[in-house]
Amino acid sequence: MVVIHYTAMASAAAACDTLCNPDTQVSAHYLIAEDGTVLSLVPEDLRAWHAGAGRWGAVTDVNSHSIGIELANDGKSPFAAPLMDALEDLLRGIMRRWDMPPERIIGHSDMAPGRKIDPGPRFDWRRLALQGLSVWPEAGQADPAGFAAAMRTFGYTATDDPDLLLQIFRLRFRPWAQGPLDATDAGLIADLARRFPVDAGGQAA
Repeated sequence: MVVIHYTAMASAAAACDTLCNPDTQVSAHYLIAEDGTVLSLVPEDLRAWHAGAGRWGAVTDVNSHSIGIELANDGKSPFAAPLMDALEDLLRGIMRRWDMPPERIIGHSDMAPGRKIDPGPRFDWRRLALQGLSVWPEAGQADPAGFAAAMRTFGYTATDDPDLLLQIFRLRFRPWAQGPLDATDAGLIADLARRFPVDAGGQAA
């Protein structure tokens, strides 16, 4: 799988210094600068220390089964257009090389709920999905009672906290929604769970 992050640092240069410093014990396979420059820091077939504790579906050691992409962004600003263009090109290549389906492109917040929020509410997941580089739900309504089960079916297995489940779902798919869990939330995740159930045995990149 691919895990997308933001650097939450002042510049790509500062992020590169951190990612390339052994003392920080953090790394990623790629860093994309604001101007679209792609820096390859770790070979795709080697482990990088980008994900930390968390889980997606049956994958509990995400670092060993994922490619990490860091995006130069402070966590508050829109993502630069050249950066997004470069990300799309990079994802196309990774997905082709690893025969990776779009549902295996996730955010750091997806696999580490409560601990991480990147790439955050300003990241345009729908833009990626329209190009087959991620997934996006079809609108619909469903019984909220099935929300947690559908979240697990789609891959959100790192927490059973219902409030946190709603928070991380909306962070990616309804970032400006407010209020309690509703039929729209339930309908969106029900669609994702139906179309993209996580492979319970999936341990591939």
